[in-house]
Amino acid sequence: MKPFIRYAGGHLDRAGLLRKDEDWISAKLAHPKTQIVPVWRSKNLVDDLPSAPKSRVVDRADASEILELAHQTTLLGISGDVAYFAADISSLEEEPAHALVNQGNFVDLRQVGPLLGADESSLLAHARGMLFWHKRHQHCGVCGAPTKSHEGGHMRKCTSYECGAPSFPRTDPAVIMLITHQPASGPAQCLLGRQAIWPEGNYSTLAGFVEPGESLEEAVAREVQEEAGIRVKNVTYQASQPWPFPASIMLGFWGEATTTDIQIDEHEIEAAGWFDAPDLRTFGEWGDDDTKFHLPRKDSIARFLIETWLTEISV
Repeated sequence: MKPFIRYAGGHLDRAGLLRKDEDWISAKLAHPKTQIVPVWRSKNLVDDLPSAPKSRVVDRADASEILELAHQTTLLGISGDVAYFAADISSLEEEPAHALVNQGNFVDLRQVGPLLGADESSLLAHARGMLFWHKRHQHCGVCGAPTKSHEGGHMRKCTSYECGAPSFPRTDPAVIMLITHQPASGPAQCLLGRQAIWPEGNYSTLAGFVEPGESLEEAVAREVQEEAGIRVKNVTYQASQPWPFPASIMLGFWGEATTTDIQIDEHEIEAAGWFDAPDLRTFGEWGDDDTKFHLPRKDSIARFLIETWLTEISV
């Protein structure tokens, strides 16, 4: 199966113009076709089915108490005439929260993300990311006064008459890169590393946040040199992935190494190494105990970068 990027590719129209109309928002919140996506303490609601988990939304007819108790509701978008809203019920304790939604379980999206389709994973990631932003922007960054939600939850405005500064949902750009090298003889290799906090044997591509005043390509080169002591060239963009864990957009690149002597920064990573395609095909899944080394999680763009590279070099 062709690799695809989870948490992206949802079908919803985000209704950028319509959501500015407060009357339209109120009407949609009351509409019987509206669907509510509950989130509890950054966990999403899923049904545990015999074969695979499935995202769970609540019909508006069954969601009156959810909306009444929700600390924040945010429009996620529309599909035809059906609107989807995220509802944050994090103020409730765990047992009342479960009782409120009646069925299903609140789980960390990363536990089930690899098993969900594009629309489901995108919807739940969008809900998680938006409500996390609201939780972290309850006060104005300019004057410190409380803020209030507007535009269906896509803007918060300072309540101070003297200030009134608006703030909008933010996501932190991070680069993630598969660095490759073609030796004089033998198969092509790629650079993978591991953090000390990961389960033993887990390896992934290098990554890091973009700093002010640098391009994405410069961020790739800087992060690889800082973490592994490798210099790179020919940095090329591949794909991106929303990563609301808690609030990032992962910008995926390939790059070519011009040096190969690894010198790790032990404050950043615990180990790094060059691996070829035969090596990678012996890797197990993230967290497995059956193999020495393990690939990145299936829901990560790191896995996408590796799998697309493996496909390209095997052609």
